[in-house]
Amino acid sequence: MTLKLYFAPGACSFVPHTLLEAAGEPFEAAMVKLHKGENYGDEYKAINPRAQVPVLVDGGQVITQIVAIALYLNDRFPQMGFLPREPLARARVVETLAWMNNTVHPTFTHYFMPHKFAGDEAVFAELKSHSKALYRGMLGELQALVEAAAAQGHAYMGGEHFGPLDAYAMTLLRWGTITGINPDDFPVLWAFVQRIALLPHVARAMERERLQLSLYKPA
Repeated sequence: MTLKLYFAPGACSFVPHTLLEAAGEPFEAAMVKLHKGENYGDEYKAINPRAQVPVLVDGGQVITQIVAIALYLNDRFPQMGFLPREPLARARVVETLAWMNNTVHPTFTHYFMPHKFAGDEAVFAELKSHSKALYRGMLGELQALVEAAAAQGHAYMGGEHFGPLDAYAMTLLRWGTITGINPDDFPVLWAFVQRIALLPHVARAMERERLQLSLYKPA
């Protein structure tokens, strides 16, 4: 077994977690407890000095960052078709994946960890409120992407095969429920995510991470 994934339950590392489960090759899943600060420990920082998850180790080579890992796993398991082969279609998927990672994801982080972006606790509430509003709008964009894929007859966001966009969409909507956003407000996206959650490889990753699909609690 040469593959090892460092993941944190419910984090964006869920994306490569599902891809590895889909590929079917044995891998070691190493849990990193972010809430206990394990990512800042010397042992983990020796692997990833940025103290982030996910980290993929393959044959001693360390790969970090969602987009890089997704591209690597696509090439590592070409039979899975995680990304389209046609150049423009592939570019569109990577374009969306990058947007999810560098725009949508940080918006949630501003809500979930306002202390990382402001030193004055007096502004935390405003920062969280503004971030939640932005995030809601981005979930609307995400739903539109799901609708566009379906309109083209695609079973998944990236085409005919399960890929990183599907797992990330699920993660991002789940995070939205943490902010108090009702998934029913995005019926197409919510139905899509519920279908994705039933896929055997996704269900296995969810079970290992002990995830609930929605954490929404009505006020």
